[in-house]
Amino acid sequence: MLKLTNVEKEEFDKFVREHKKSHFLQSLAWGEFAKAEKELTPFYLGLINEDGKIVAAALLLQKKLPMGYCHFYAPRGYILDYSKREILREFTKKLAEFAKSKKGIFIKIDPDVLLHRLDIDGNVQKDLENNYDLVEFLKKIGYHHKGFNKNFENSEPRYTFRLDLTQSMEDIEKNFHPTTRKILHRGNPFDLKLYKNDEAKIEDFYLTMMETAKREQVLYHDIGYYKTFYEILHSNNQSDLYVLQADIKKLKKIYEQKIKDVDAELELLKDKDTPKSKAKIEELKQQQVKNNKEYQEICSIKDKKIVLSSILTAKYADKVWTVHGGNHSLLRFLNANYLIYYMIIKDAKEEGYKYIDFFGTIGNPTKDNPVYGIHLFKKRLGGEYLEFIGEFDYVVNPVMYFLFQKLVPFYHKIMRKKLKKELNQ
Repeated sequence: MLKLTNVEKEEFDKFVREHKKSHFLQSLAWGEFAKAEKELTPFYLGLINEDGKIVAAALLLQKKLPMGYCHFYAPRGYILDYSKREILREFTKKLAEFAKSKKGIFIKIDPDVLLHRLDIDGNVQKDLENNYDLVEFLKKIGYHHKGFNKNFENSEPRYTFRLDLTQSMEDIEKNFHPTTRKILHRGNPFDLKLYKNDEAKIEDFYLTMMETAKREQVLYHDIGYYKTFYEILHSNNQSDLYVLQADIKKLKKIYEQKIKDVDAELELLKDKDTPKSKAKIEELKQQQVKNNKEYQEICSIKDKKIVLSSILTAKYADKVWTVHGGNHSLLRFLNANYLIYYMIIKDAKEEGYKYIDFFGTIGNPTKDNPVYGIHLFKKRLGGEYLEFIGEFDYVVNPVMYFLFQKLVPFYHKIMRKKLKKELNQ
């Protein structure tokens, strides 16, 4: 006999942390964050067998609605072995009973389960493993599949890049795109300064978040959201804050020297008349035009220092996720985003994590997609391109669910218009 119960928090977190489907979005700390920042009520539920052992668990986040109704969300799905279909069926049945007792309308899940294997360009590897049968089973036992969306329409990304850190650092770097390797092999020629955790400021991080949101026309939260995220997760050793900063005075000197060095090379070649020297002269002239253009952009900045890139990570069990981050719109030619990601990859490997998840990309990587640049950048870090099975709703109250489905898109439309107006101000 399997029974559903509220699990003690420490016991719940131990089960989730040690399970192969562990995810920070199912952690105890995430439940605390959702309660503090999102005003959601967390329930730490477990399916217990005859021996008193947990065989399935779920952090269910309750969103309260008018008239006493609510809905539930298990971010990144349940923590269980999805191949054990009868346990999945029974857990679903018990959770539905629980939701019904709370006047729940539906339960949403979006499991961290691959739909199929992709190559780096997004082509389906037909001869490799897939979970088509799981999608059909979930539909068979009553879940409504929300479809195979290609962008960021759902609660969490359906696509991501995930890098295997169990390789040697040498092999990791071999899998970087040649452009990425070239940038990183230069080291830190602009003397950019990395600040981490206590040395970093959430306010500096927020500046790059706003810059990126305005540039890419994407949603972002108020600063309080990120402060709470970091404070709760970091206090549980589940988050790091990285901020990369440039010193404008130092940059000016570096570029003045670069310009001087190219002038000196041109002076040495001015009397040379061979095809090779002429080609080199032309190359140096183009380089000098680029140097001068970049130098003028540096000189236009009035601040003494400028935050170029920042990342807020989540860490849990054997993975690190680069959850939130942004880049300044100025000085992008310094490639600060490559440097900060490289530092995070190195830290994660040194700390013994097995994977780093770059937390979200698109499934239709065409140049006309507004976030194609973000996709291309993450692709160049050499991780595996993953596609998950998507969102599913288990409907508990069909009538209220129908009304909810009609009202929510209308609300989202209003919010998108409001965001667009704010970003254009």
